[in-house]
Amino acid sequence: MKLPESFYLNSDVVHLSRSLIGKYLFTCIDGVTTGGYIVETEAYNGIIDRASHSFGNKITPRTKTMFMQGGIAYVYLCYGIHEMFNVVTSVEGQPHAILIRAIQPTDGLDEMLYRRNMIKLKPNITSGPGSVAKALGISRNINAVSLQSDVLWIEDRGLSFTDDEIAAVPRVGVDYAGDDALLPYRFYVKGNPYVSKPNK
Repeated sequence: MKLPESFYLNSDVVHLSRSLIGKYLFTCIDGVTTGGYIVETEAYNGIIDRASHSFGNKITPRTKTMFMQGGIAYVYLCYGIHEMFNVVTSVEGQPHAILIRAIQPTDGLDEMLYRRNMIKLKPNITSGPGSVAKALGISRNINAVSLQSDVLWIEDRGLSFTDDEIAAVPRVGVDYAGDDALLPYRFYVKGNPYVSKPNK
């Protein structure tokens, strides 16, 4: 069952980022469904978070999606190469987002292998946010699409992890954010092979 719209309206983006671990992310592109369960996320806490695109209430053609009501996709291009999929959360005007960094694939493996130009299944198929988006066929074409749609959605299938099974650590690649780079806003399943950068 799809997560209800109310799930995404919570103003505690860090709590939601933790809550998304174990939820199933799916796409249906050209009639083909692909997906898996989320094993790594990063929270971006809006206008007060120096690591966030919306820091300082910055509204641009790219970031305006973040200011919409939660429960939609925020997809942007990173380094001119990788599409990055984020879940927009909270109420309209409060630009919170959660980057999906890794999933463990469960559905549509053949299609994911094709999209990733891979012959056999290896953890890097959906390890890292660029890999997740490519494997699931997510592009900026579905930026701002509702997570209640039949193109992109998240389900709760009863999978959960205890706090002991999940690491809460600083985010990746946000050194420019000063002290905010040290915040434990990245969550991942300990020991999961699909996690992009497990802490040693």
